[in-house]
Amino acid sequence: MNKYRRYLMVGVVATLTVVLACLLSLGASGPAAAGVIAMGRPPHLHPDYSNAVIPPNIAPLNFLIRDGGEDYLVRIRSQHGRPIEVQSRSGKIAIPEKPWHELLDANRGGRLEFEVSLRSEDGRVSCRFDPFGCTIAREDIDGYLAYRRIHPVHSAWRDMGIYQRDLHGFGESVILTGEYLGGGCVNCHTFCKNRTETMLVSTRSKEYKNAAMIVRDGAVEKVDATFGYSAWHPSGKILVFHSAKIVMFQHAAGAEIRDVIDLDSYLAYYDVDSRTVKTAPALARKDRLETYPAWSPDGRYLYFCSAPLTWTRRDVVPEQYDRIKYDLVRIAYDVQRDAWGTPETVLSAQETGQSILEPRISPDGRWLLVCLCQYGCFPVYQQSSDLYLIDLEAAQRTGRYEYRRLEVNSDESESWHSWSSNSRWIAFSSKRGNGTFTRTYLSYVDPNGVAHKPLLLPQKDPTYYDSCLWTYSVPELVTERVRVAKENLGRVVRGSRQVNVQMPVTMATPQAKPEASEPYISTRE
Repeated sequence: MNKYRRYLMVGVVATLTVVLACLLSLGASGPAAAGVIAMGRPPHLHPDYSNAVIPPNIAPLNFLIRDGGEDYLVRIRSQHGRPIEVQSRSGKIAIPEKPWHELLDANRGGRLEFEVSLRSEDGRVSCRFDPFGCTIAREDIDGYLAYRRIHPVHSAWRDMGIYQRDLHGFGESVILTGEYLGGGCVNCHTFCKNRTETMLVSTRSKEYKNAAMIVRDGAVEKVDATFGYSAWHPSGKILVFHSAKIVMFQHAAGAEIRDVIDLDSYLAYYDVDSRTVKTAPALARKDRLETYPAWSPDGRYLYFCSAPLTWTRRDVVPEQYDRIKYDLVRIAYDVQRDAWGTPETVLSAQETGQSILEPRISPDGRWLLVCLCQYGCFPVYQQSSDLYLIDLEAAQRTGRYEYRRLEVNSDESESWHSWSSNSRWIAFSSKRGNGTFTRTYLSYVDPNGVAHKPLLLPQKDPTYYDSCLWTYSVPELVTERVRVAKENLGRVVRGSRQVNVQMPVTMATPQAKPEASEPYISTRE
């Protein structure tokens, strides 16, 4: 029996050797490759990663070859290291992780080339495509990505959560989902300086009320307050947040019928050490709507968006909703004295003709990334929303904040962007492809501020997004995974122990915190 098995194994190995030799012959180059047709073009790929700049520590960029065939062979090579060869019968190319990472790491700053060959479905013709390639960046992307996952239908908000993805591979894990708070809403997640030891996760629940979960050095504290869009001061001592009376309404027709308006809003901040909520007159003007706070990396300035409040009723959507446009402003802050300066306009809606939203500054202080859209405060529902870049270093020299539309934009909405800790990568949400499902894209921003072709967040199965009914939003790049267990966060959310704070109602807002019977921002992406 043992002898029979040995003969059987020898036969199998010999057969595989012959088959592999035949497949390798498909990739032979030059006239000597008898029976091989040069296609004169690259293959049709899905997703199309060709000519992108890719992180040297990214997961394998698995893809599907959309040209019909029976056998596929892909050869991946660069200047240094051993080439990778992948065979497929279906056209799905699954690149082995270890050789992939070895090849990328050995060729930082170099070119990665892909050579694709196939045999036709009738087995008579062999085809070789023109090679395509990517550039491997020298700089890593942060190792993890945190994002919100929710269904895009406004009435199906209960099944949602905050997740984190290991960008080196394909592992996804839960930070917190609505299941841990009786089917409530989990949406706002904010980190201090791309690190997870200081973070915020906001929850809205009919059963357990609305709360802000403050995480510091592994300890979780529940604050009895509703924190909207938030930003940590680089010191980690204060957390600025947006509080608003928000309404989602619908249009009668259109590619996107949903819309959002802040009927009233202001900014406040939570002092972590004193466990108090404060605001300042410049952050909570009665004639303005303030939102989207973002700190400069040195903590000297708070940037935010501000629009005129032109209506008096806070219970109906005003007729002039589509004429509201936000300016980009900033205000000086002294963290030692807890003292605020006077707001100054960085870029006005009158100058751009559009609403300026979601400011985010690169950690090196050089670049300011914003969304510009036709009107309003919620760019993910605006097909017109695009990403723009401002060179703060140039603005300091010239006194002018010049803005430039990035190369990564599409015909659909772009929004929810964040920077990597080394200021070389951005993650952003885009509805390109179908206009309905928001997906996460990564783009390399070079030292000159040029954003290179974005790559769709890779998945193990390259056809994953074709049948995925989730929308991915608010992608935040972080240097390590969130180490607080979801069970621990859930216990604190459900527990009775909490920090009770008094919201500083310094404006005409009729209600500082929405009723718990209707979880705050429950229906929004």
